[in-house]
Amino acid sequence: MRSVKQILPKITRIKGCLYNCDPDNPHCPQHSKLTAEEIAEIGTEEIPIPFLEISHSAKIGTVAGTIDLSKLTNPTKPEAALLPGIIPQAHRGIIFVDEINRLADTSPEITDVLLDAMGTKPGRVQIEETGLPLVEVPVSASVWAASNPDEEPGPLAEIRRQLSDRFDLVIPMGRPSTPEEVVDILTMDESMKSDDRVLSKQEVSRLEQLKTNIENIAQQCDLEMPDYLTNFLANLYINYNIESLRALEAIRQAAILHTCLRKRNQVMISDIITVLPLALYHRVSPATLTEIMNTVNNNRMIGNNNKKNESGFNLPRFFQQKQSAPQQFTESAPPEKARSLRDLPENGLIKKETEC
Repeated sequence: MRSVKQILPKITRIKGCLYNCDPDNPHCPQHSKLTAEEIAEIGTEEIPIPFLEISHSAKIGTVAGTIDLSKLTNPTKPEAALLPGIIPQAHRGIIFVDEINRLADTSPEITDVLLDAMGTKPGRVQIEETGLPLVEVPVSASVWAASNPDEEPGPLAEIRRQLSDRFDLVIPMGRPSTPEEVVDILTMDESMKSDDRVLSKQEVSRLEQLKTNIENIAQQCDLEMPDYLTNFLANLYINYNIESLRALEAIRQAAILHTCLRKRNQVMISDIITVLPLALYHRVSPATLTEIMNTVNNNRMIGNNNKKNESGFNLPRFFQQKQSAPQQFTESAPPEKARSLRDLPENGLIKKETEC
């Protein structure tokens, strides 16, 4: 996850702004009220997209913000000023937290700050210091995290459910499954593990191509979820008592991204089926997720015999039903005792659509 810094594009900010103010939309206390002419006089600069990490030794002041001691102790012109912390300095960038389950268990005050930053889009962070006015700054940052749910103190969803729900997607990595994979890990040259190593020409070329592809995807912002797929998500929410509406928004955004990655201009049911486990893995029980995936796949196969919609591809049967009461997915009953996701082979959980 740290190695992604190698392919991050650059952003343009007001010159020297620690909050990474967009010149066209300044937001920090220092620049938010400036005119375009005043900003032009200050100038702009290009910097790599911020990639900042919250460590387990971090204090609340270094995460949110605190008094700027360098300005306070300036012998020629001392002044009381705020120094933004990691979260406000990561505006328009990425925040990474390793072993977030331990951080949520040992640092509840930092967890509360993360909840504010991840609660809405954009999020917000409050910087409070005695004797100084309260500063509230909007923050648009992507929060990435890693954890081992099998180690103490356990999965994040069981430690701080509110924080777990703030993450759109969870990707289970699993363990090496073959002796060859273990040998590859053990024999890998130490220099290959370093993020700062010198890259070969082939690696540079591949990374540049990947960066270009990501930039092209980011600029493709006109894709929308078709109405019938939005209705499908609404039915999932009602019929399976999914607690969080954030889950539906995560599925929607991930399905659109999945479509962009495959260079298509139409979101399909296969895109939703692919991202459903990633968005629901940490939000519902394994039994519920297994039931949802089995039901969706069974209905999708039944829908292959139904008439096509105007877009030219088949709809599962329950998309076409018109009922006043909430729809019940009764075509395939759930097993009496669902198996855990980790015990299910991929082919037994998701039947992927073959695309040409």
